[in-house]
Amino acid sequence: MGRKRKELPLLTDVSITAVASEGNAIAKWPDTDMVVFVPFGAPGDVADIKIDRRKHRYAEGHIAEMKVPSPIRVAPKCEHFTVCGGCRWQHLPYEYQLEQKQQQVVDALDRIGKVVHPAVSPIMGSKEIWEYRNKLEFTFSNRSWLTFEQMASGREFPDRDAAGFHIPGAFDKVLDINKCHLQEDFSNRLRLFIKQYGKDHGFSFYDLRAQNGLLRTLMVRTASTGQKMAVMVFGEDDREKIEALMGAVAANFPEITSLMYVINLKVNDTISDQEIIVYSGLPYIEEEMEGLKFRVGPKSFYQTNSRQAYELYKVARDFASLSGNELVYDLYTGTGTIANFVARNAAKVIGIEYVADAIEDAKINSAVNGIDNTLFYAGDMKDVLTDEFVAKHGRPDVMIIDPPRAGMHQDVVNVILRTSPERLVYVSCNPATQARDLALLSEKYEIDAVQPVDMFPHTQHVENVVRLSLRGTMDTVDK
Repeated sequence: MGRKRKELPLLTDVSITAVASEGNAIAKWPDTDMVVFVPFGAPGDVADIKIDRRKHRYAEGHIAEMKVPSPIRVAPKCEHFTVCGGCRWQHLPYEYQLEQKQQQVVDALDRIGKVVHPAVSPIMGSKEIWEYRNKLEFTFSNRSWLTFEQMASGREFPDRDAAGFHIPGAFDKVLDINKCHLQEDFSNRLRLFIKQYGKDHGFSFYDLRAQNGLLRTLMVRTASTGQKMAVMVFGEDDREKIEALMGAVAANFPEITSLMYVINLKVNDTISDQEIIVYSGLPYIEEEMEGLKFRVGPKSFYQTNSRQAYELYKVARDFASLSGNELVYDLYTGTGTIANFVARNAAKVIGIEYVADAIEDAKINSAVNGIDNTLFYAGDMKDVLTDEFVAKHGRPDVMIIDPPRAGMHQDVVNVILRTSPERLVYVSCNPATQARDLALLSEKYEIDAVQPVDMFPHTQHVENVVRLSLRGTMDTVDK
């Protein structure tokens, strides 16, 4: 017989004192030094906290009863707040969110990197704090998530078909979303139309455990140019039903400029290895910056906040301090957006990216814009960026680095240090791993500018751009 689990306590009248970079709030276990992480809390709250998990150095809990709400709290805009798992900070004023993201960058540099740096510039907030995303992906499921309120009601819920988002920590549960405020309302109308059409015509919703069902996922992309893309993914190859649904979508949403579908019979949801079938329109939409056009296909990576991406890229270009004569390496170039954005200010830009499809997009984006001073290479960064590569293509004057959340591989850092460009511009979506890498680069480089940029309002995430100069050359850099 298994050992009975010890009941975890309810802590009463606990004060919440701060927020953490992971999106949770922080409280202290009374009469101890143990930190308790609490989702959806706000500094200044006084609440009873039920402990859900206890570790040696910390605990996790949830607010069981709010005694005194924090004076800084604001009313959440979204009806799905606390259940969906996204937008975890929407109960906090936006100015306060920005303050915390700014501090997150400072703490990473000071506590993780332990690097010398100038004052961090004030964070660049997003002008749009709602409907700012250009891409959302929805999941259809026959096993909708029931909220605690629904379960406590005692009612039966025989209709469990859902179209929405995965519940964190429950791969087979999907929260049925009525309205999401992260993308323009077009995506809500389209999702709800497809859901209702499926129900009216007896289409099966995907069963994430049994791995079958017709309606599987929906990707919606919108561009700042007004163009719109919809990619419907089906879990069964029923051409008659597929054609009927796609025809209905085309007829009811003439604003879609790129309508496509995928028949994905694999276990996982990724479509990077799947055939994309164009039902109507073009196989891409276009973003625009300063007269440059960037084609975005269904498999393309593009910064999710188009307007704020422009601000981010301007910071990167300014930090690069290009005169028109420089050789620039753009590491982790993606679809070449930054590479093409700075190309007119450089002699040559060489982009390197792991994803081969992204590199093909980068080449197309150069061709579309008449840019002829870029070269792009696909492959694992540590395998492509070698001493031999640098010897062949030339020592760069400037490197722009925009790695994934995990940061750079040690081999890549070593090549950068041996190559010793005069300037580095390090763009990061993870200040913690950025700070780690900056500590490694401090062997030869010093930091002369730091600029946080908020790309994702109502979340804990923050982008940060750092300019580094080769030691002994900082005085020559325009500040």
